[in-house]
Amino acid sequence: MADPARPWAGRRTVIVHDWLTGSRGGEKVLDAICRLVPDAPILTLVSTPEALTGALAGRRVRTSLIQHLPFSATRYREYLPLFPAAIEQFDLDDVDLVISTSHCAAKAVVPTGRAVHVCYCHSPMRYAWDQFPAYFGPARVGRLASAALRPVLAWLARWDAATAPRVTAFAANSRHVAGRIARYYNRDAAVLYPPVDTDFFTPGPDEGARGDHAADRGFALVVSALVPYKRIDIAIEAAAQAGWPLTIVGTGPDDKRLRAMAGPSVTFLGHVDLETLRDLYRRAGALILPGEEDFGIAPVEALACGCPVVALARGGATETVDDGVTGLLVSELSAPAFAAALQQISRLPAGAAGRRQRALRFAPAAFEAGFAALVARTLEGRSASC
Repeated sequence: MADPARPWAGRRTVIVHDWLTGSRGGEKVLDAICRLVPDAPILTLVSTPEALTGALAGRRVRTSLIQHLPFSATRYREYLPLFPAAIEQFDLDDVDLVISTSHCAAKAVVPTGRAVHVCYCHSPMRYAWDQFPAYFGPARVGRLASAALRPVLAWLARWDAATAPRVTAFAANSRHVAGRIARYYNRDAAVLYPPVDTDFFTPGPDEGARGDHAADRGFALVVSALVPYKRIDIAIEAAAQAGWPLTIVGTGPDDKRLRAMAGPSVTFLGHVDLETLRDLYRRAGALILPGEEDFGIAPVEALACGCPVVALARGGATETVDDGVTGLLVSELSAPAFAAALQQISRLPAGAAGRRQRALRFAPAAFEAGFAALVARTLEGRSASC
């Protein structure tokens, strides 16, 4: 009888991930899955050495043709029209179980008819479905390029939907994403929140002796990939209007534009190690999350460290932030609205201990048990139908 805690044991398993280029939320989920399934190789479009840390260190990694194209490590998104061909060329003839973690193309890998494919979906392809303007609108790439790209992304949306039947079972990282999967793929998805390392992300040892008000902490914090849909520009404007210094952690293609609009009170740190990130959460007066997140791991990490969150009242933040208790949810996507929330953040009733308690809902043990149960149910369902 199969071990219900390790239903993949004894099966020829591969893990498929979109790309391995840095420590973002999706790769933290990948790390957790790799710890559960330690012997499975990883298939990915492109990989960089600095991404292979934690449970990914020493792992067998097979990359696609995109790995060999010019500047693929930093400009892989420019090869977006090649993603379908690249992901479909992976050979899975000897595989029994496919586990994909996907927000772009990984879920479209082609398994054999006998294989089971479980997809942990961070989101259907955002830029192909409902965020084209944020990535490829005229203000981003110019009017002619935007017009030329629109039919390409429409084609990718059709391909994204057409490849959904290659997945045996979907898991979504939030109720918000489960709704998107139902809307774009016409499929049900189990909701399985990503794991957050609440054993590492903790309040500081002197938390009880310090003031809990924003004024005692000194600065606002953004922890995010610097990409258009994250709306970091709103955070920069809001902090300036509220009179808060702002520290930004993260890298991405929007870096140059954001630096150009930021004033002297904004500090860009780029990539930081985990100890530095934890220290920033512990010292920040608030984490700002102005974009619509599919889930958003950074807010939960911040709450686990006792830091309140100011977030847009859409998407995953509505499932992680208790409005008026552990943070504030802002209904209007504007700098004045976020500035007003920053000025009210010190009035929240929950202290650091209360914020941390709410974050413990997303501890790794819940993810591990839920993921094993999902794979076991899917394998049992396939066996029963054969």
